[in-house]
Amino acid sequence: MPDRLLSTLLLALCLGVTGPGRAAPAFRATVISVGDGDSLRVRRGDQRITIRLACIDAPERSQSPWGEWAWQALRRRLPIGLPLTVAPRSRDRYGRTVAEVISGSSIGLAQVEAGLAFVDHRHLGACDVRSYLDAEARARRRRLGVWTLPQGVTRPWDYRREQRLGRSHGRQFRSD
Repeated sequence: MPDRLLSTLLLALCLGVTGPGRAAPAFRATVISVGDGDSLRVRRGDQRITIRLACIDAPERSQSPWGEWAWQALRRRLPIGLPLTVAPRSRDRYGRTVAEVISGSSIGLAQVEAGLAFVDHRHLGACDVRSYLDAEARARRRRLGVWTLPQGVTRPWDYRREQRLGRSHGRQFRSD
């Protein structure tokens, strides 16, 4: 057991995990790919880093058509080779860097404003809460993207849970 604990601590140090309340400093990087509506890979020198956009959750690509729309929009916003600023906030359970990504303005905020992502209330503390909530309210009022339906589509976190539990029957719409 002590060896396992030591291995875990060493891995955390190697990954550069920061303690609570201490975000790593922002850095410049270049886009190398976009995975979906809220994740991308960047290059910083010789290092490749997977980024999860902070404070938002976009529909999964299998949540047709919204996930595809979110992915395509993020690809247009972040073409390969684009230099940008990454402001790390934390790491998620998959080891991805959760960060605010800036290219002129906040990319995550732009996704929410366009109705291509939801504000992730579970992890909003690292962001400008008012800006994100206002952006989501504007998208909802304008019935953009995920808000084309009055209550929005199934939230990505609910959709993933349904997938894990094997309860997906193709339902994409919120019933409440």
